[in-house]
Amino acid sequence: MNSLAVRGTARRRRIALVPTLTLVLGALYCLLPVAWVVIAATKSGRELFSTFTFLPGTGFADNLSDLNAYRDGVYWKWMGNSALYAGLGALLSTAVSAVSGYALAIYRFRGRESVFNILMAGVLMPPVILAIPQYLLLAEADLTDSYASVLLPLVLSPYGVYLARIYAAAAVPADVVEAGRMDGAGEWRIFTRIALPMMVPGLVTVFLFQFVAVWNNFLLPYIMLSDDEKFPITLGLFTLLEQGANTPALYTLVLTGALLAVVPLIALFLVIQRFWSLDLLSGAVKS
Repeated sequence: MNSLAVRGTARRRRIALVPTLTLVLGALYCLLPVAWVVIAATKSGRELFSTFTFLPGTGFADNLSDLNAYRDGVYWKWMGNSALYAGLGALLSTAVSAVSGYALAIYRFRGRESVFNILMAGVLMPPVILAIPQYLLLAEADLTDSYASVLLPLVLSPYGVYLARIYAAAAVPADVVEAGRMDGAGEWRIFTRIALPMMVPGLVTVFLFQFVAVWNNFLLPYIMLSDDEKFPITLGLFTLLEQGANTPALYTLVLTGALLAVVPLIALFLVIQRFWSLDLLSGAVKS
């Protein structure tokens, strides 16, 4: 009987290892390309094509210097453009999502579910399908090849509205809203002073998702922009990669630029993760 119990325990332990091994394999699958970029960015042009893939090189400082000097530092212009598109676009999108999600969660009006279903259809719609119609609309308004042509299509995020509605429905009690109305507060005051602080953790998530999506966006700027001074980092690195076919020395600049482009996303995630922890702790104290 004891031997059967021991064999059963050992079997359960082996089965329990399967999810762990699956997660480890998934992590390796995701992290190996990142590790390759980190190591490849340290190699000179000669080392990149002549040394072992995961052997660090000695050219990282030279690569940084060459990247900074390339076309009088146009890389940092691309980085600044990405920060503008992603930062301002994510802020505007989060604001629109907050107002829209709160309205869909709290108010009862005719056609509410139809509006929400249309938004859900937008979540399922691949961005590539909308890119050409958006270009044609902005071309009619003479807004192509401008910062607005990249920012405007990003303001409304169906997925952000969906998340905001779900979070507002769970985090903002109807009794609190009614109490605010009974105290004489207007609807806008109730939203900004009562509901919005309750929705902050969900809106931080919306901001993070939208920031990452805009930072990594390639297709929309590729269609909308022709002036490389307005390019985001994704499109700028793509042009460098294309030129690398004729000038292999540019490959090291592409790899170094790709490595630096990941740093703001990592920093943002670390800052927001800290914010989530503080918000959860403060909520526990208040409760």
